[in-house]
Amino acid sequence: MPHLTPLDTPRGPARVDTDLPAGPPTSLLVLGHGAGGAVDAPDLLALRDAARGAGMVVARVTQPYRVAGRRAPAPAGHLDEAWTTVLAVLRRRHPEVPLLVGGRSSGARVACRTARAVGAAGVVALAFPLHPPGRPERSRAAELATGLPTLVVNGDRDPFGTPAAGGPVEVVVRRGERHDLRQDPAGTAEAVLTWLRAHGWAR
Repeated sequence: MPHLTPLDTPRGPARVDTDLPAGPPTSLLVLGHGAGGAVDAPDLLALRDAARGAGMVVARVTQPYRVAGRRAPAPAGHLDEAWTTVLAVLRRRHPEVPLLVGGRSSGARVACRTARAVGAAGVVALAFPLHPPGRPERSRAAELATGLPTLVVNGDRDPFGTPAAGGPVEVVVRRGERHDLRQDPAGTAEAVLTWLRAHGWAR
């Protein structure tokens, strides 16, 4: 069972669901949810299970606006502020292992925007929303330019588009998947685990 912890942030209380591995941890993976979603999305749960089984501490962060029962997301600055506050606490709890940050959709964007500030070693971006549907001119590709090893996993039918690989950004395109990545969560998790193992962050 995950350990649930409420954490105060400048934007209200957030919640952290932490799952510990059976043995000594190899790294800490912190994941955020989508704009109107939750940390029990199928791809996040599949990744939690796979990562925990590979020796990682996995913490899933629920943003304050969702804890308060709202579906409409808070402004980007508020999301980033709450996230970095939670990450500081988690870093103190698990100081001896590398930190990986990520999430799905909006949560992936938050992780990218703050990755350098929180001292992350790498980023996992599930269903990164490259642009609003039908608006390819409003690209968010710059958010992926953290300079850190980054894995993007998107579906080939995602109306939000799929970023291009380049530099430290690797992209896995899942056939038949849309933005929710619900068709094969285990396959998505396995793609992430392969990348994590290649960098020495998972057993």
